[in-house]
Amino acid sequence: MTTSNLPDECRDMTDIRREIDAIDRLVIALIGRRFKYVQAAAKFKRNPTDVASPDRFKAMLAERRSWAQAEGLCPDAIEKMYADLVNHFIAEELKTWKAHH
Repeated sequence: MTTSNLPDECRDMTDIRREIDAIDRLVIALIGRRFKYVQAAAKFKRNPTDVASPDRFKAMLAERRSWAQAEGLCPDAIEKMYADLVNHFIAEELKTWKAHH
């Protein structure tokens, strides 16, 4: 699913909402794809600390903040969103890791 109208091309709120819904659907599909990589990563981790990877987590958040700023978004909001998402994914990856070790 792709969007069909640029923001300036929308005629009314129905167009705007349709485009936002289409974008959100794509974002959620990409998050699902990201999660599959997280689950696959569990097989390469040696211990629970490797799963949590605190140094990687910190660096990843800093990079997402930078990307957010480059897009004109609030870095604090993007950092919070990614921290919540990745903390959830870490918990899920840890479950997968424990099931295989």
